[in-house]
Amino acid sequence: MKIALGADHGGFELKEEIHTYIKSCGYEVKDFGTYSTASCDYADIAIEVAEAVARKEFEFGILICGTGIGIGIAANKVPGIRAALCSDTFSAHASREHNDANILTMGQRVVGAGLASDIVKTFLNSTFEGDRHTRRIDKITAIEAKYNK
Repeated sequence: MKIALGADHGGFELKEEIHTYIKSCGYEVKDFGTYSTASCDYADIAIEVAEAVARKEFEFGILICGTGIGIGIAANKVPGIRAALCSDTFSAHASREHNDANILTMGQRVVGAGLASDIVKTFLNSTFEGDRHTRRIDKITAIEAKYNK
């Protein structure tokens, strides 16, 4: 499995922890930056990861900023992206099983490295259930099409 990983300066330290964790699980990971705690704009990182996931170069993306909110909002502007902010494992598996999320977002100021690793593990090991949830995802895709002409 190929994972795209990115963070702004507010998520840099957690990104580094998650990078190590993902590699230890045997996944292939590409780090899209940032590479330090120097101030940068989360939208710049989000767009790179989201576009790569939307092009299907990676199965999933993981994005981290201070709260996980801004970077997720930016990622969700890319058609085909369903970025989900998760601060617990229940939300992580529900986002995959019910929403077919393809990007996980987290906040470094919200979750610690141990919980973040559990969230990542849950997200990556959960599977979209399809069935009634497919109809709902199709409606989201229709909304995207309506506004992205």
